[in-house]
Amino acid sequence: MKFGLQLMTRGAGASADGVVAIAEKAEALGFSYIAPNDHIVVPSDIASRYPYSEDGMWPGAKVGECHEQLSVLAFLAARTSAIRLLTSVMVVPHRDPVLTAKILSTIDVLSRGRLTVGCGAGWMQEEFEAIGTPPFDERGRMTDEYVAIFKELWTQDDPSFDGAYAKFSNLHFSPRPVQTPNPPIWIGGESKAALRRAARIGDGWYPASNNPKFPLSTPTLFAERTVTLNQVCEEIGRDPGELDLGLFYIDVVSSDEIPDAGGQRRAMTGKPSDIAEDIAAFSAAGVNTMVMILQQQELPGTLDRLDWFGSEIMPLVGS
Repeated sequence: MKFGLQLMTRGAGASADGVVAIAEKAEALGFSYIAPNDHIVVPSDIASRYPYSEDGMWPGAKVGECHEQLSVLAFLAARTSAIRLLTSVMVVPHRDPVLTAKILSTIDVLSRGRLTVGCGAGWMQEEFEAIGTPPFDERGRMTDEYVAIFKELWTQDDPSFDGAYAKFSNLHFSPRPVQTPNPPIWIGGESKAALRRAARIGDGWYPASNNPKFPLSTPTLFAERTVTLNQVCEEIGRDPGELDLGLFYIDVVSSDEIPDAGGQRRAMTGKPSDIAEDIAAFSAAGVNTMVMILQQQELPGTLDRLDWFGSEIMPLVGS
């Protein structure tokens, strides 16, 4: 099992000193990924339903603080040397595809091949409108086309494209990413449409654990959803074994034992040995990488949480 740390670019992750301290600590402890979240602006009033809470409310709505994700990745590339850089996830339709392909390629080159591109179609219509993207309702088609554009630019000697959202030819795209044929593309999302996208164009599937419609917060639930993923792969002739399986574990990770609705210990809470057993069960269910939120509002608490997980739990599971 590989572990990743979700970097929320607010609170402890809002300042340069905070980002550096968190990234350096994670790298020193042996985390495999550091994964900034993606918002460009935070609208004052949000009517869009957040997919990852029971009430549809986004916890970050009242904060309003965020850095631009790809800028943070470029900064992290210069301040780290081994940890992989994961977009968790990048809202693909938010940025012009040719420019985005160049920025991602630059990050991969300057990080010496450490980029993994987590991709999502997005959920907040108000943010789409604020930054002037094509229509929100077209975000699925946009995501598919933009990823195709990334691959065209990253892999072809004479790239060209004639799509609904971008057209280009007669250009050089160099330097290409270090990783060949391209930096890994992990497709986020839990719905069947997301599974189809992962099967068609992804190098990996990277869902979140706490979508109320498709909960993946236990190894059993994750394993059950991979059955559908495997069926989708078989329908299009894709070998499901080609897909790397990650999990963005948004649910709580705690040294306190927290009961679930049935009074049993919730996964990923309690003693280090209990959490290690949960991780082993997730691994047996197919998860290769778990990305977690360990960040606290203040930096000292964040570093303490990283120390706890990296020193007491990771050695038990042979990360």
